[in-house]
Amino acid sequence: MATIKTNWTENFDQTKEFVNTTISRKDFKLISERIRDFMKKNVALFEKRKSEGRVRDCHGDIHSGNIFVTDGIYVFDAIEFNERFRYSDVASDVAFLAMDLGFKERADLSSFFVKRYVQYSGDQELTKLLPFYKCYRAYVRGKVTSFKLKDPGIDVDEKSAAMKEARAYFKLANAYAKSL
Repeated sequence: MATIKTNWTENFDQTKEFVNTTISRKDFKLISERIRDFMKKNVALFEKRKSEGRVRDCHGDIHSGNIFVTDGIYVFDAIEFNERFRYSDVASDVAFLAMDLGFKERADLSSFFVKRYVQYSGDQELTKLLPFYKCYRAYVRGKVTSFKLKDPGIDVDEKSAAMKEARAYFKLANAYAKSL
């Protein structure tokens, strides 16, 4: 729980400068309030998942850009360098790929993936945490994309595209937060 809170606090701190640029003040406030409320109300669920072994060494960055299919399915580019981001509830990794597929307008694949994961793992409780972790992953993508706006090596057109993409991620994070 402490790590989850730290990650969210860091996200909110690092995105304050983007309020009214890539995330509206209203969305920033709603997301932060809903997330904090969800964490307070679900401490027992988070702890239960940890005690059941659902918190483990995961990929940490599992989105469609880190997967390719040839004669098999290959997942690469895990976050080996940061244990705080890599050790997490498996629901967070599942949520990242599910969010990413949804963001890319493949809700069908997102639903299929989650359904199959739950079927194979038997992890029925995962669905209770998916909106929380999808919100987290969309928020992080909005944050990281917003950082491009400060990069002097990125041209105006790329910054314009980054602003549009960051706004879309933050809007998606807001939608997930509203469902909590």
